[in-house]
Parts: sequence; C-alpha cells; structure tokens
Amino acid sequence: MRKLSVLLFFLLIANLSFAQFGVSVHQSNLPFVGFNYEIADRFLPELRLGVDTYLDNMSVEAVATYQFIDKEKVEVYAGLGGRANNTAGLVAPIGAHFFPFPTKNFGFHIELAPIFSDDSPIVRGSWGIRYRFKQKD
Repeated sequence: MRKLSVLLFFLLIANLSFAQFGVSVHQSNLPFVGFNYEIADRFLPELRLGVDTYLDNMSVEAVATYQFIDKEKVEVYAGLGGRANNTAGLVAPIGAHFFPFPTKNFGFHIELAPIFSDDSPIVRGSWGIRYRFKQKD
C-alpha cells in the first residue's frame, strides 16, 4: 500500500504541472531503475526500484533532486529522499547528467548517494543511462 501511495503521489504531481517523463538505469552494487518527471526545468522527483534481487528484497526509493547547474550538455544535481525495505533510511544523491547528442533525450549519468540507515551508513556510487520521452519545445 505504501509503494502504491508513493507512485500515485508522483503521478498526481506530474499531471498537475508541466512535466517531462523519463527513465533511468543505475548500475552499482545496489542497482535500480528510476521513473521521473522533470518539472519546471530543474526539479526532478523520481521513484526508484531496486533490481537484480528477489521481489521480497526489492527496495523502493523516492527522491527529489534539484538541478543547480543546467547547461546544454551537463546537468548537476543534489537532492534528498527516503528508502524502504532493504537498507532503509535517508538518501542524499549528488550527481551529473551528460548529454553528448544534439537533443537532451538520451544521456549518461553518474551519482554518489550516501544512505543513512539504522546500521552503518553506506555510500552508493552508480552510473548508467537516462532517457527522456518527450523533448520540451
């Protein structure tokens, strides 16, 4: 129920504002896929689901990031969020998106995200690809 509520929350926000849908795949020791809406060019709420694991151990993460550097070929962001199930706790992602092609539909990203849990904190580094389904006019 909690996972469904988070998903519905993000879908509602996206319908109420001018947004652009995107997906990302992050490769790391805790790999995940992300579904996001870019709102007002710089705000990026994202729902992340752990992959490469059993469904009982799948982690759900909800983060909101802000792109404080938004250039033609590079975006740098930082944010805050929460993580449930496996390694539950607070997440503070910091990363960059790189767009080597003329449009910003397809790109690459790197991210460093400390995860503050009840156990010892973890620093997760990840890299991967990102795709935006609709380019803004």
